[in-house]
Amino acid sequence: MGGQASRENGKKGGRPIGAEEPATREKREARRIIREHFVAHLPEIVRAQVAHAKGVSYMRLRATDGTFVRATDEKQIDAAIAAGATWFQIFTEVPNVQAFVALSDRAIDKPSEHVELTGKDGQPLLDTVLSSSRKRLASLAR
Repeated sequence: MGGQASRENGKKGGRPIGAEEPATREKREARRIIREHFVAHLPEIVRAQVAHAKGVSYMRLRATDGTFVRATDEKQIDAAIAAGATWFQIFTEVPNVQAFVALSDRAIDKPSEHVELTGKDGQPLLDTVLSSSRKRLASLAR
């Protein structure tokens, strides 16, 4: 344990109490910028996560050269129909349980996990501790 000499040596130099490294300030600023950018896109991200949790649907169109193209918006589908496209296929991905769990944990809180501690005899630990304490107190009272 330090004594007076340690206190005196501490006053001679080193970083002042409460001072931060420049790297710490830079990281804090970078986190602020990322947070602002993330929050600006939050509604879109939540919509995408909800869609993923429900199961994402997408459409493939057959191009004139025989290849398949994934339709990304309504204009592309309308243009394909106007051009006389005769083949398309709709796919639905399986709902993503992890996306659902992540959203529900954030929206309605993570469910608490019940933990029960048991002693060697299988009884709840509190009962085991109380009974051993009672026995010890009874032996001391004699």
